[in-house]
Amino acid sequence: MWLNGHEIVERMAARAGLEVTALANGFAATTDPRLLQDLADQVQAGTLRVFFERWMSRLPLPLHDADRDRGYWWQLSMRQIEISRTLVIDDPRRVRTLFEQLLRDNLDLGRPEHLEVIFARRITRRTPGVFATRLLNRADQVTLNLSFLHSRIKIYLKEDRALRIETVVNNPADLGCPRGLDHLAELLAKGRAANARLMDAVRAGQGAGVLASPVIERTARPTLTEEGRRAPALRFGDPRVQALAGCLAVMLFAVTGITNKSLRAWMTGLLGTAYSMNQAGYDLARLRLNGLIEKIPHANTYRLTGDGQVFAVVYSRVHDRVLHPLMATRHDPLAAPPEVRHALKVIERHIDSTVATAHLGRVA
Repeated sequence: MWLNGHEIVERMAARAGLEVTALANGFAATTDPRLLQDLADQVQAGTLRVFFERWMSRLPLPLHDADRDRGYWWQLSMRQIEISRTLVIDDPRRVRTLFEQLLRDNLDLGRPEHLEVIFARRITRRTPGVFATRLLNRADQVTLNLSFLHSRIKIYLKEDRALRIETVVNNPADLGCPRGLDHLAELLAKGRAANARLMDAVRAGQGAGVLASPVIERTARPTLTEEGRRAPALRFGDPRVQALAGCLAVMLFAVTGITNKSLRAWMTGLLGTAYSMNQAGYDLARLRLNGLIEKIPHANTYRLTGDGQVFAVVYSRVHDRVLHPLMATRHDPLAAPPEVRHALKVIERHIDSTVATAHLGRVA
């Protein structure tokens, strides 16, 4: 049995007198989004059973009414379920640029530690399967696929008008659900949660390009909390702050949470020097006061906030992808692209000329 959920909802909308604008197997617009969502939520296991029984009454079958009276009948299980989220872009002219930037900045999402967060499933060395990012480029569509066991999650453009996130579950056990149709609602909830977590990761990455973000403005200088407590600054470029940003960017913390012990382990590795329990306690406190982490009730564990995601991505990405390559060109000529190296040489030549004219001598 094969069913297209969008087709079912579109027919339900027609019966309800609701106007919708179709977008392939999706919706581009509607006069009442809330009602459309309510109709979509009505597509549950019972809907599929009614469809199945209606056709079973018409098709020739090896089982007859006498067999059914004795308890022998068909039992439905889920072989493949696709749970999608369609984000329609207001300005289609910019959607292609947005999508290309999204692909470029998220090619590492297929790593096991990232998929562990997106699918909320534990991945160990014994977990079977290949975890990778695959970029499929066809003439009409480019798709970013993230493989997870027998299933996958993908991002692509829908008719150059909408961003489509789609979790394809080929084995419900991949998400911790039994195959029986009775568990459809549970599987749908987990698929939608995976779509949402993927969008959170993508949104943090895309939002990182705006350095004028209120999060960055707040954390870059000392501020006061709503309770009047002083929140110490987390200054960009400070080695310890950069290491903290690198730690928060470790997506494993989104699953396990952040503790004093786990922070010490990562900070010691990033700093290359000893990092004490007191230092970890102080850094956790200033991260919390700046709203970048929050304490989990009844536990000495912290979770990353949305502002914390932005802080981690901005500080890490700008430092590692922009400043470090530019500053390293003097010692490593290949650290930056040829165009950037050429521009830096021109700038350096003009600075040397200006200094020589002013008789200041060269500054090391």
